[in-house]
Amino acid sequence: MSHLPRSAFAIPLLAMLAACATAEAPPQHSPAIGRLTTFDASFQDVVAADARIEKIAEGFTWSEGPAWIRAGGYLLFTDVPENTLYRWSERDGLSVFLKPSGYDGPDLGALREPGANGLFAEPSGTVLMADSGTRIVARLDPATKRKTALASSYGGHRFNSPNDVVRRSDGAVFFTDPPYGLKDLDDSPVKELKFNGVYRVDPDGTVHLLDDGLGFPNGIALSPDERTLYVSNSDPARPVWMAYSLDARGAVLDKRVFADASDLVGEASPGLPDGMAVSGDGRIFATGPGGVLVFDADGKRLGRIETGTAVSNCAFGDEGRTLYMSSHTFLARIRVKATGLGFPR
Repeated sequence: MSHLPRSAFAIPLLAMLAACATAEAPPQHSPAIGRLTTFDASFQDVVAADARIEKIAEGFTWSEGPAWIRAGGYLLFTDVPENTLYRWSERDGLSVFLKPSGYDGPDLGALREPGANGLFAEPSGTVLMADSGTRIVARLDPATKRKTALASSYGGHRFNSPNDVVRRSDGAVFFTDPPYGLKDLDDSPVKELKFNGVYRVDPDGTVHLLDDGLGFPNGIALSPDERTLYVSNSDPARPVWMAYSLDARGAVLDKRVFADASDLVGEASPGLPDGMAVSGDGRIFATGPGGVLVFDADGKRLGRIETGTAVSNCAFGDEGRTLYMSSHTFLARIRVKATGLGFPR
C-alpha cells in the first residue's frame, strides 16, 4: 500500500463529490408567477396548495392553442396576430416552427388575426389546426410541415375564422367559428355567414352545423366518454360554457349551460371563457376570467389557476400532469395532481 499524504486523497474525493452534486442538482426553475384561488375544498385534490406557476417563455403578442406532441416530447403553440407557430421543449427551449402559420398571401386588409389559432394533437402524430387566417380547418404533418385542408365552407359560404378544434376517437372533428380573425368582426365585409357556428366534420368531409346561437363560440373540448361536447362563449354579455349531449353520430341531442362566469367578469379578472383541457377523470380546466377555472364534471367551480393576465388556452403535457397555459404575452406551466385525458393514469 502506498503511503501518500492525506491531501492526495482529498483532491480526487472532493472532485468526485462535486460531480455527484452536479448530477443530482435539481434543474433551475423558471420565474414563479401568479397564485391559486380556492372556491371549494376539493380543489386541493386537483392542484396542490404549494404548486408553482412558472413562466417558461415570453415575448408574444397573443399566445394561443397549445398542443403537446407526445412522440417528440415538445409543445406547439401559436401567436395568432403574428402568424407564427412556435415549438418549445425543456431541452431545446423556444424556436419558430412554422411562419406563416396561417394565411400565406398578400395583405388584403381584411384580416385581424392572420395566423393559426387552436391546435389538437392527433394520436397518429399529426396536428389539427383551426387556421383562423386562411379560414379553414386543416391537418398539419409536423414532420413535413405540410398542411391539408379538411373543411373550408358551409352551405357554399366560407367560414369566418376557425378558432379551436378537437377530434373524437372515430375521426369526427368538432370546431368553433367566431369572427375574431376578421377586421370589424361581425361587421366585416368579407364575412359570408350570418352567424358564428359550432360544427362537426365527418371523416368523409361532410360539414354539419351544430349550433348557430352563440355570439362568440371559442374553446372546445370533449368529455372522457365523448358523449358531451363543451364549448365556451367568449362574450362579455354572456360568458358561459355550454354542454352538448351527442349521439353516436355526433349530432346534438340537447344542450345546457354547463357553467357561468358572469360574476367574475371585470377589470380585476382579465379574460373570458376561452380554451379548455379535460382530465381523465372528467374535470374541466377552462380558461376564463382571472385565469384557468377548474370545474368538476357537474360544473361545480373548484378553483382557479391565476397567471396574472388573461389565459387564452391550456393543454396537458409531459407525462400528463403538467398543464401548459398560453397566457397573453407568455407561456406558463404548473404541475397538477390530475392527469390529462389520453395520458396513461
